Amino acid sequence: MSHAATPPGRTARPDIAEHLAEAIFSGRYGPGDFVPKELDLCDQFGVSRSTVRSALQTLVTAGLIKRISGQGTRVCELANWHLLDPQVSAWMAKFAQPNPRIQREIFAFRVAVEPFVARLAAEHATAADLLAIETAYEGMIHALERDDLRWKGQTHDEYDVAFHEAVFAASHNLVWAQISHVLKPAIALLVEKSNHSAHELNDSMERHRRVMEAIRLRQPEQAAAAALAVLERTGRDLGLEDLIRALPILEDQTING
Repeated sequence: MSHAATPPGRTARPDIAEHLAEAIFSGRYGPGDFVPKELDLCDQFGVSRSTVRSALQTLVTAGLIKRISGQGTRVCELANWHLLDPQVSAWMAKFAQPNPRIQREIFAFRVAVEPFVARLAAEHATAADLLAIETAYEGMIHALERDDLRWKGQTHDEYDVAFHEAVFAASHNLVWAQISHVLKPAIALLVEKSNHSAHELNDSMERHRRVMEAIRLRQPEQAAAAALAVLERTGRDLGLEDLIRALPILEDQTING
């Protein structure tokens, strides 16, 4: 059932929760800061106090803020944010780009997890999984051949995210597959920034191809090393090389080709 359009002459009700989420994820309000008081938000948005309280409760439930009796509403520490909540993950992808700490945390998660997941994929991938991985890879290649970076209605970045999602699914581990779904917007944030800042996309595609080939040939160790090599390229593009340098990257053909 579709929502009715806003009648002429009336403005849509502001999404106060999203407005505050943007301010928090962009770093305008950092952990420990107080957000505006209820009455100030009522005046700013022209809404009732109950509307403001409902919006604030949405953020409390998401772990972004906490109400302190007699003081106000304070932004929680990042460790308390429910980043695996689909709404929070969507906010993160939409608003977190200016926040270097969040970018760093997402990338650190990928560095810790994706080589292990690629190893599982090499052990458990089915023919259908391989087709999904190959389809996403081919989409990336074809999109790169076009000026607008689109092929069959999808962008290069969308195919890139689909590639990583397909690898997670090929692990055939329910938890990893679910995590990839809820973190999809957050992973898309890094993919978009790294791809748009990359000077050697052909190198990135070759690294992705090696992940695909290692999974197809059922080579778990090579798949893990190839996945780490993809992340090494991403870390270089994002200026987060230190998170990769701290790891014992396998010096084999996956990286040195």
